[in-house]
Amino acid sequence: MKDQALQMTMLYDFYGDLLTQRQREFYDLYYNEDLSLAEIAENYGITRQGVRDVIVRAEAILNGFEEKTGIVRRFLHVRSTVQELSELNEAIAQHNRARFRDPKLELLTREIARRLSSLEEEDHGI
Repeated sequence: MKDQALQMTMLYDFYGDLLTQRQREFYDLYYNEDLSLAEIAENYGITRQGVRDVIVRAEAILNGFEEKTGIVRRFLHVRSTVQELSELNEAIAQHNRARFRDPKLELLTREIARRLSSLEEEDHGI
């Protein structure tokens, strides 16, 4: 369930602005504020089923956007690749320090690390 909640939160982060105001409110209360369907229904004076219908519709819309664009999937892939490249770059830097002590290679690995760090910072701004 946590994986689904994380997936739904990411979909909301990327595509939430494309939902109606009511869909955004209910979706946010359910997934981000962890309110139950009954709690949301009580706060809005509607039935639990009414809340569920709005959330299910919002989920379908968000999943539909992801199926068409694949933005979240690509974002996760890029983030994973940046992490892997950071680890490989660090391994190269450590190998250089232990074996070669080549100043040019040290500069290059630092520059790669700086650029990867910049990508990671952009990632957090999304």
